[in-house]
Amino acid sequence: MEFYNALNWRYAAKKMNGEAVPQEKVDRILDAIQLAPTSLGAQPFSVFVITDQDLKERILPIANGQTQIVDSSQLLVFAAWDEYTEKHADEFIQQTAKERGLELSDLTAFKNYLESLTKKSKEELFEWSAKQAYIALGFGLAAAAVEEVDATPMEGFDPSKLDALLDLRSKGMRSVLLMPLGYRDKQNDWLAPMKKVRRPKEQLFINSEVGELV
Repeated sequence: MEFYNALNWRYAAKKMNGEAVPQEKVDRILDAIQLAPTSLGAQPFSVFVITDQDLKERILPIANGQTQIVDSSQLLVFAAWDEYTEKHADEFIQQTAKERGLELSDLTAFKNYLESLTKKSKEELFEWSAKQAYIALGFGLAAAAVEEVDATPMEGFDPSKLDALLDLRSKGMRSVLLMPLGYRDKQNDWLAPMKKVRRPKEQLFINSEVGELV
């Protein structure tokens, strides 16, 4: 689907019909998430792709009974890192040098900057990482729309309980977002026939000259 038409087509589906999404479409959505821009290109988050129905059933009450969880084809869990280790920095530097054909000595300044992340507190690191996860989620939503796959961004869940269920804290990460993938249930989704509502452009976009700023 053409990009702008796809953005008009998409909405946050409230009911899904349980139909499976073809793997090639899922793969392209995941590719978009992987290609999303992040600060330093560091991608300080992980995305869990959950297809196990029993596990989705266990997540359902944690997500306040939102049925897209169990009626989705895949449930994506975006988990932001709350620590950035020297191992993370070293692996990224090694990969960058290899893929760009550089010497490690060419990346000394970049490595030093990455290693400064290891000195941040867990809360500072998590706040930064979560912002990067949100960017990736946006790319996933747009890609899903182009594939004509419904994707619902969700914050309405108990992160501490989901972290415990998936044992995320021991992995140095915390859940921040859910994104079920599937197909809208047009007959039972109250939002499906509704017109998309957005603020008018003249209110949203402000063209300002320097002299007009206060």
